Order: sequence, then structure tokens, then C-alpha cells
Amino acid sequence: MRTNFDFTPYRRSTVGFDRLFDLLETGLRGDGTVGYPPFDILKESEDSYRITLAVAGFRAHEIEVVAQQNQLTVKGKCAEDNGSGVYLHRGIATRAFERRFQLADHIEVGEASFDNGLLSIALKRVVPEAMKPRRIEIGGINPANDRPANDRIEAPTAEALKAA
Repeated sequence: MRTNFDFTPYRRSTVGFDRLFDLLETGLRGDGTVGYPPFDILKESEDSYRITLAVAGFRAHEIEVVAQQNQLTVKGKCAEDNGSGVYLHRGIATRAFERRFQLADHIEVGEASFDNGLLSIALKRVVPEAMKPRRIEIGGINPANDRPANDRIEAPTAEALKAA
């Protein structure tokens, strides 16, 4: 039995990953689509993520990983069986699949590795320099006036004495 889970409380601290949470919500709904292959999304550090897909029964050359704009697509199609025997039971899924992941802005896809039936794809958030905060120097400061008023040791000017 599947139940709907509301991710709304978690969205407040994950601004920019709305599409990712929408994808997770649609995956948890029992809308008739089979979630194959199963996958995990791991946050390794503040700007580093990893998607791992369980693709047992496939070889690395039978899987294609494509990153285009803000979408990551993983496709797999098993090679034809060479007919070396008759299966009495076939429990390892080898059906073709296509899994799409909507990526947040400024997420770059890194390397992909395949080991023991697990496909692992590294993701990294790279914020462009133009969007990073930068410190602005304040210009036009006279070095003599840069000190606080109570630290200045100077005689009052003639204009200040006339005004008093």
C-alpha cells in the first residue's frame, strides 16, 4: 500500500530544488507507472550530490547517460539473449528503461561509474561568479577621516571656533 507523503515542510530549506521534489512526489504516487529502475539521491556535501540507480542485469555499454540543459536522462536496453538455454524462472529485470531527472539550476553532471550493478552519477552545484556575493570597497575616504571621531587628535579649526 502506498501513501502520499507531503514534502512541503522540507521545501523551505531547499530553495531551488522544487523540480526535484516534484519528481519525487510523482514517483511516490501510485499513478500506475512502475518506478524502474529504483534509485537513491544522496547529498554528499553542501554542493555535491550523487544519484545511484540499481541496474542489475545490464552491462555498462548497454546504458546511456545524457545531460541536456536541466535534465538528466538515463536509458538502458539489454542486448538480445544469445539463446544459450531456456529460462525456467526469470527474476532479473532486463526490460528497457528510461529514467529522467529534472535538475535544479546551476547543477552540473560529473562523472558516471558502473560497479556491481549500480550506476552512480555525480552532480555538483556550481554557482556562476556573477551570482556569488562580492565585497564592494567604499571609495572616496580621506585617510585622516577614516578613524573614529574620538580617536582623532587635532586642534579645532578656526571655522569650528567661530561657530561655537
